[in-house]
Amino acid sequence: MSADAMITHFVGASALILVAAHAGGWLARGLKQPYIVGQLSAGIALGPSLLGSTAPDAYAALFPADIGPALTGFAQFALVVFLFAVGYELDLKVLGDRARTSLTVALASFVVPMAVGSGGALLFRDQLHELGMPRDLSPAMVVFAGIALTITAVPVLTAIVRENGLSRTVPGVVAVSAAGVLDAVCWTVLAAALMENGTAEAALGWPWRVAIAVGFVTAMVLAARPVLRRLLWRTRLDPSLRLALLIGFALGSAWVTHSLGLHVIFGALLAGVVVPREEGGTLDPDLLRPLHEVSSLLLPFFFVVSGQSVALHSMDGTGWAVLLVVTVLAVITKTGSGTLAARLGGLDRHDARTVGVLLSARGLTELIALNAGLQAGLLSAPLYTVLVFMALATTLLTQPLLLLTRHLAARDRPTAPAHDGAALPRPQDGTTRAPVGDAPDPTGR
Repeated sequence: MSADAMITHFVGASALILVAAHAGGWLARGLKQPYIVGQLSAGIALGPSLLGSTAPDAYAALFPADIGPALTGFAQFALVVFLFAVGYELDLKVLGDRARTSLTVALASFVVPMAVGSGGALLFRDQLHELGMPRDLSPAMVVFAGIALTITAVPVLTAIVRENGLSRTVPGVVAVSAAGVLDAVCWTVLAAALMENGTAEAALGWPWRVAIAVGFVTAMVLAARPVLRRLLWRTRLDPSLRLALLIGFALGSAWVTHSLGLHVIFGALLAGVVVPREEGGTLDPDLLRPLHEVSSLLLPFFFVVSGQSVALHSMDGTGWAVLLVVTVLAVITKTGSGTLAARLGGLDRHDARTVGVLLSARGLTELIALNAGLQAGLLSAPLYTVLVFMALATTLLTQPLLLLTRHLAARDRPTAPAHDGAALPRPQDGTTRAPVGDAPDPTGR
């Protein structure tokens, strides 16, 4: 294919991707579901399983193999910008007076799903072998199976919290702060799994890569952070120039981690964490707003690239059975462990149940981790398909389960309003309200 023809195909495909993905997100929001549900569904629909099987000629014309690298490049750029913003917004100070309860919930929501996922991978290795996995799973594959059940999507969770009026209630604060701690732990474990597994591009052995990675993180914290603080606080850079410099900084950090055999997501997250906030600890709206706008515009490319790897034709009886089991385990382990830990932390049973349900939301964060695992060879295409649909199903179930929880609370407390963000039944420790920041992503990812 000539360069002109490739550009023509890419422009046409980009137009379809942007319109279809955002139309899907708009429809999902109209159905009271997170924006990501519609975008991910549109991405899968544009993949080989649906569009490719129903209209193969149209699919081949819209998405020829030659434009694959360009689509992947846009998808990776979108991920870097999105996760850079996530890292910049990460603030564990939100734990506040509920630190002990939130840490307990985070620990339980990590240990239980991790144990169940890793144990299930070892116990049902024959079924996983039928889905294309090796019979003898590597330690990294076993760990990744646990991570797949453990991750909670902080952006989609905070959007659900805000839209349900839970932003300033105790269960909302506990869920958001626990999810922040949980995801930090999950990303660290995932990095270790990818480091141990290695990639074809990583020439050094994993001990050397671990040593270089530790040195890189140290340099980012001790050297890059002070330089950025001086640059951002003591100079009056034009906002557009500052944005360009920081995105370049995030891309450079992502390149380093990718060169070490990790995914670009880790470098992007690290760059966001390193960037200092405004004086007083506040977020810079002139930085955050364009980051959200850029990532919102380009993330549909990631959903389409992810949808290209979804293989519905590989979903035989074993695949659907595994999907059912994995989805049930994903919901039960997260809601059960979160509920029990919140109850032990002093919340009443309705507040504790709300925390557990909220932690079951996975969304975009799960999809990013699955994509990294697929690229690293930790997942087969059929198992990747199963886990993508598990992420979609658990995200879809969060809102109905939350409404059910609210209904049960209203039935048991007929004289008290359900959690509407204005009033909260007094928990056992005597507090009634707790602050939590708004969702970082207005699109509800």
